[in-house]
Amino acid sequence: MIDIERAFAPAAAAVAEGRIPGATLGIVTADGKRAVQVAGHAALLPQPEALTEAHWFDLASVTKVIATTTMILQLADQGRLDLDAPLTEAIPDLRQYDIAGAPERRLTFRDCLAHRTFFPAVEPIYTYGDDPQRLRAFVLQREWRHGPPVYSDINFILLGIAVERLTGAPLSAWSLGAGLAYGPPPGPAVATERCAWRGRVLKGEVHDENAAALGGETGHAGLFGTVGGVLDFAAGLLDGSGASPAMRAAIRTPFYEHRTCGWERKFDGWSGGAACSAETIGHTGFTGTGLWIDFERGYAWTLLTNRVHPTRHFDSGIFVLRPATGDAVVGAVG
Repeated sequence: MIDIERAFAPAAAAVAEGRIPGATLGIVTADGKRAVQVAGHAALLPQPEALTEAHWFDLASVTKVIATTTMILQLADQGRLDLDAPLTEAIPDLRQYDIAGAPERRLTFRDCLAHRTFFPAVEPIYTYGDDPQRLRAFVLQREWRHGPPVYSDINFILLGIAVERLTGAPLSAWSLGAGLAYGPPPGPAVATERCAWRGRVLKGEVHDENAAALGGETGHAGLFGTVGGVLDFAAGLLDGSGASPAMRAAIRTPFYEHRTCGWERKFDGWSGGAACSAETIGHTGFTGTGLWIDFERGYAWTLLTNRVHPTRHFDSGIFVLRPATGDAVVGAVG
């Protein structure tokens, strides 16, 4: 029995207080039980639209774990790449004008999955042009400034390019299951931000500026999903039907600090709350999304919000809401 109202209470309060327009919480257990609760609006502008279970959310950086990490690990399972081999095995033209000295050429797939690289946290790639192929070339040939390892989208932009090179197809060609797709989504979409760069409220098109400039299908963002699609993915990881033993080990085993291949493990002050087990992994997305999986207790939850609608420049309280929801889920599932 899942007490979904108890689990949803923090999100319901955030919607009632006007901190976020809408929220959907979904919970699934390893034995197949699931529950979903929805409140608020899919859009406030240009006109109000009630949020439903059928709405597609821009998953933002949750793309990294549902799509790109899955693709890379499946290719590794198939023997088409070695996680500890350099990216140049898939992208031989990476920093091709400095083959001997470029440190980018020594980075491995696993380094990028765990953000154990020197790339900057933020880079406005979209300001360098509007041709997706030229911007891809820019990413590959740029001499990136160095810094200490931080969470960086560049890691997953490169991994997405590697998948494209290895498969000879765009990321959207990969079958991720019903309720998950690169945009525009095939159903009603949740609105995100009134974008200053694009001059409109975004709805059904990727929110992330760099992903949009790179063509909308990238390794770091661009995936859309319904609550059902996200829960189906999580259920496959919980019961093993959607991942091999090697894949499940890779996403659960720490590689660099609290990071595994693609995911975060529980650490003090993280987004999944304090009450979940130590065997919990998770990932969040800038638009207000997130997915967490507690392997020890056998359940997963996804909190999907449009906290950036109509603007990111507002204190939505998302960094308090996420752990509060995680703690409420523990009590609601038992």
